[in-house]
Amino acid sequence: MKIIKKLLPILLLSLFIYSCDDDNDDTIMPVTNTIVDVAVNNNLSSLVAAVTRADLAGTLSSPGPFTVFAPTNEAFQGLLDSNADWNSVNDIPVETLRSVLLFHVLSGEVKSTDLADIYVNTSSTGPNDEALSLQVEVTGAIEFNGDAKPVIVDVEASNGVVHVIDKVMLPPNVVTVALNNAGFTSLVAALTDNRHTTNFVDVLNGEGPYTVFAPTNDAFQALLDSNANWNSLGDIPIATLEAVLLYHVVGANVQSDELENGDVSTLSGTITIDLTNGAQIKTSSSQTINIILTDVQGTNGVVHAIDTVLLP
Repeated sequence: MKIIKKLLPILLLSLFIYSCDDDNDDTIMPVTNTIVDVAVNNNLSSLVAAVTRADLAGTLSSPGPFTVFAPTNEAFQGLLDSNADWNSVNDIPVETLRSVLLFHVLSGEVKSTDLADIYVNTSSTGPNDEALSLQVEVTGAIEFNGDAKPVIVDVEASNGVVHVIDKVMLPPNVVTVALNNAGFTSLVAALTDNRHTTNFVDVLNGEGPYTVFAPTNDAFQALLDSNANWNSLGDIPIATLEAVLLYHVVGANVQSDELENGDVSTLSGTITIDLTNGAQIKTSSSQTINIILTDVQGTNGVVHAIDTVLLP
């Protein structure tokens, strides 16, 4: 009996070592369900390849939470088809790919029921490292960045939520911001008037950066209503229209928190910023204009919506 008592601890230790031996134990790996796992498990193989190439897998596996708009494989093929030099995601420059992918990522968890007609900050950045803006529309139909539509929404992950979409969204510049917003159709028409001696679209598609004070459609209608001879934009003398448009553009990226009281030079004269009663602009023609939407950030500048056309 004494011998058995002495051997018992040795036998137990031997059993423990045996049970822990790698050759006799099937290692159990923890199951994860991060955003990257969701992409892998739902055949979003092009997204997985893009995330891997852009070195973002670690980011999207971190605690977050994140909201990710995940393009389908067909959406990525559409992106590749848009450039003759791109046959696979490996042909897309890494910095370009990274910027595009981060434009699909929001900080925080946003479910489909939380969506509204709004601009939201993405994880991609533009001038001065400002967060690029993504346009969300829910009126009529849900669309992102002008024309990307949801395929599947609210796929839960352990570190956020995934919405599958039918198009790869390209970060917009200030021209695309205006084109994508139905509230700026009159501004787009004014910029593209074929009578212009200045190609405004080419200018605003340039490197910039710019700050554009963008009048709404109602603002342009009020301008037309101010002159009995103006029934459409085509009735405004082109020299007048050009001077007016240039008066809305500043040659710098100025977000709302950088606005200060005082004079600011535009491409066609000087405006005065007055923050006494909210964000307002005073013009050389004695107007006082309200800024009604701020900080729509594009790749080459920022857009602020205003309720009246500025007159130099």
